Amino acid sequence: MNNIGVLVFARAVKLLANITKLASYGFHFVFPDKRFTIPERAAPWWRSKRAAEAKVPRIIWQTNFTDKATLPVYLNYLFNRLMAPGFEYRFMITEARAAFIKENYPAEIFDAYSRLQVGAAQADFWRVLVLQKHGGVYMDIDGHAVWPLARIVKPEMDELYITTRRGEISNYFIASKPDNPHIGRIAKAILANIENESDKNIFELTGPGVFNQMLPRNEVPTACYRTTCNQGNFTNEYFQYIDKPQGKWTRQQHKIDVVRKREAAE
Repeated sequence: MNNIGVLVFARAVKLLANITKLASYGFHFVFPDKRFTIPERAAPWWRSKRAAEAKVPRIIWQTNFTDKATLPVYLNYLFNRLMAPGFEYRFMITEARAAFIKENYPAEIFDAYSRLQVGAAQADFWRVLVLQKHGGVYMDIDGHAVWPLARIVKPEMDELYITTRRGEISNYFIASKPDNPHIGRIAKAILANIENESDKNIFELTGPGVFNQMLPRNEVPTACYRTTCNQGNFTNEYFQYIDKPQGKWTRQQHKIDVVRKREAAE
């Protein structure tokens, strides 16, 4: 289908998602403590014959501070499963992210990761490291594909990055093969920022700023967010952080040092 068809479908999804988000206020008013469990791992609903040929492994990666989700976050998860029935699903909470890095990377990298004091910065570094190790498609917990994921990330692709309304690369959607030299450069840049105890904000320290600095725009494939992956349609800050008193990272980074000083870490 052409981009016009995808955009029409994406608009319909956005409308449906926002209706469910509005209805969820009523649901959680009646059931304030109800939570749904996001699985650590879930097999594909069916296995495509072409999955083994794909350079980007058919895996969706997501993370959050907890696996206990409100209804909107859980519906977002289910929609991604619907859009990617041939993809395995893997999910890690805060503790699992640290365990993965400790098990799969040198002590230098784990020590640097451990100095990050805000969950969003940790998630930024982890997503790069997990894709470099295993490959797959990373999406933020509030992100959802707007078209079948296997048609967005085609089998012949090595990688795919998303561009925002302003044309900049974001990191809330990343598709990559394992051992990707571009992802490797980003990981090294994030490591250097941490080791230098940079006072940059999270956006520039570990987030999209690093992608825009390190990726050669004329060499990497990109796609507009409108036809690839949207954020915040099914859920919002209230439903994502309802069980986290500290709130969103945008507030946390102004209250504590994002990178713990080396003396304090030791």
